[in-house]
Amino acid sequence: MIALVVATVLLHGVVRIGPTTPVCRVGVPCDKPAAGVMLRFTRAGTTVTAKTDSQGRYRAVLSPGSWTIRASRGMSIRPAAFVVPRVQTASRNFTIDTGIR
Repeated sequence: MIALVVATVLLHGVVRIGPTTPVCRVGVPCDKPAAGVMLRFTRAGTTVTAKTDSQGRYRAVLSPGSWTIRASRGMSIRPAAFVVPRVQTASRNFTIDTGIR
């Protein structure tokens, strides 16, 4: 049996930010793509940054294992901690809370 060793993983996904208004209405989106947000991934003293595009999409090359993330905008990002699996590519979406209430 041959063991698969994955040194890095291409992590990609979409980041959305919201709420965008103090009152959300039925049938009207209360969040939007988080365009131009700098993401900071951290693991065991290593930091990797990525910037979202106009549609909130990002790509980052990370090693497998447990990571945390911070965003340059908003009050918090969820999930704030996550695991990168031992695969070649993985998808993970994030949501930024603006704090608008």
